[in-house]
Amino acid sequence: MIPATPAALAEALAGVGYLADDGLATAGHLALKLGRPLFLEGDAGVGKTAFAQALASATGAHFVRLQCYEGLDAAQALYDWDFPRQILHLRTVEAAAAAAGDRPDTAALEASLYDRRFLIARPLLQALELSPCVLLVDEIDRADDEFEAFLLEILADAAITIPELGRIAATTPPLTVLTSNRTREVHDALKRRCLYHWVEHPSFAQEVAIIRSRLPEVTERLAADVAGAVQRMRQLDLIKAPGVAEAIDWTSALAALGAREIDPDLAAATLGAVLKYREDAERVKTAQPWRSG
Repeated sequence: MIPATPAALAEALAGVGYLADDGLATAGHLALKLGRPLFLEGDAGVGKTAFAQALASATGAHFVRLQCYEGLDAAQALYDWDFPRQILHLRTVEAAAAAAGDRPDTAALEASLYDRRFLIARPLLQALELSPCVLLVDEIDRADDEFEAFLLEILADAAITIPELGRIAATTPPLTVLTSNRTREVHDALKRRCLYHWVEHPSFAQEVAIIRSRLPEVTERLAADVAGAVQRMRQLDLIKAPGVAEAIDWTSALAALGAREIDPDLAAATLGAVLKYREDAERVKTAQPWRSG
């Protein structure tokens, strides 16, 4: 069911643990109402992937994820034939025919090898066959140009043609959410088909609320201390600024060590939960962003 307003969608998302700001809730609502793909761009760790997951949960839709990577092609994204099962079927039919003293009908046998039961549905085909469905095409900027062009066709038709089976069309086209960390520019043709939204890092108050939502057992002081420190880290010239996911991980690590507020020694000792580069850790240790003054 599609929430009636952006505010209703934000409330539904909050009900499944995702706190969306007004801009993202509006973009999601319009994508649902207009049946348009939603293109989310932003730094890694700002909650783009989690939004698609939460959107599926909040609307009661199936969730299918296609993780993009360099070299991804149509076969890996759409479907494949289950060759071991086809061979087993072939041998079983031949053995049964031999036992009965018959010869199998070659044409019928060949046709039976390409039955739907032998087709392995990959994410794009799964999304067409499940209804309703939220399809997440994650990190589209990691895929090749050729895959972008192929995806454009799928989004336009909400259908595919399998030579052995014919055309398979979605009863209800999936709501497609594409994400990009902007490691490269995605082609304009794909962006034009989508609604676009840049996902910002959350404000201090939003980040505290997110941490408290995900880790209700931690103190409000610790959540605020971590959110403040992470906000200040993002102002430093880091190789990889921490996202919300890293803020949650850091809070969890500090809480596991018994912290109720940020302790400078514990903060320095647990930086591996929030920073993933040695140079960033050294810069942060020098800046000490957990000291607000």
